[in-house]
Amino acid sequence: MILAVDIGNSNIVLGCFEGDEILFIERLSTNQNSTALEYTVLIKTILELNDLDLGSFDGGIISSVVPSVTQTVKESMIRLTGKPVTVVGPGVKTGLKIALDNPAQLGSDRVADAVAAINEYPCPIIMVDMGTATTVSVIDRDKNFLGGMIIPGLRVSLDSLTLRTSQLPRISLDPPKKVIGTNTIDCMKSGIIYSTAASIDGVIDRIEEELGEKCTHISTGGLAGTIIPYCKHDIIIDDRLLLKGLMIIYGKNNRK
Repeated sequence: MILAVDIGNSNIVLGCFEGDEILFIERLSTNQNSTALEYTVLIKTILELNDLDLGSFDGGIISSVVPSVTQTVKESMIRLTGKPVTVVGPGVKTGLKIALDNPAQLGSDRVADAVAAINEYPCPIIMVDMGTATTVSVIDRDKNFLGGMIIPGLRVSLDSLTLRTSQLPRISLDPPKKVIGTNTIDCMKSGIIYSTAASIDGVIDRIEEELGEKCTHISTGGLAGTIIPYCKHDIIIDDRLLLKGLMIIYGKNNRK
């Protein structure tokens, strides 16, 4: 078994895969102040809750956009499993052709997403990852990663709205009953959900216009399920995309 961990700005996603099967997915809050011991206890608890034997792991892999947490979590994983841990970054084989001005600037989470996407879905692909930031990635028909967009995330936008206004409350992201809100909370819910969905639809239209062809549309990330159902485009929600990518990357770098 392989322990896979994605360290994001808001959450740490843990998964375990055996062969091609993902056994579980769990989430922790990202805390840059937590020690290796604290992460060790948290990860150990998750593994025990999923009835997994620490002695049965063959290794681990990490993707991270929070450098200050990467080494801490890596130490925790090694302490728990006693096996080496691969960190996705320069020098790690991915099989992805990155056509950016500086390929090293591409986040390892987007790399893992893209690796899974080109192995599972027809290209060209437009991929929307909805986390703390919303990232849009574009892969052409020859499986080249062309680039994309980085957009303020849904929660970032909503938090900014409530922090900078004196009368707007913090709200949940339950869907509104209709587009036209008739009270403050429903107006906020409608505004954030439908405007974000419309933004994604608009971005897809403009990218396809620039490429000159239709694409496969994929979305992943913690907020995809909240927004994508309100988009007009046909968008596949794949909440295991990143872990699938880590599974593929681990295989490329640890062949026996």
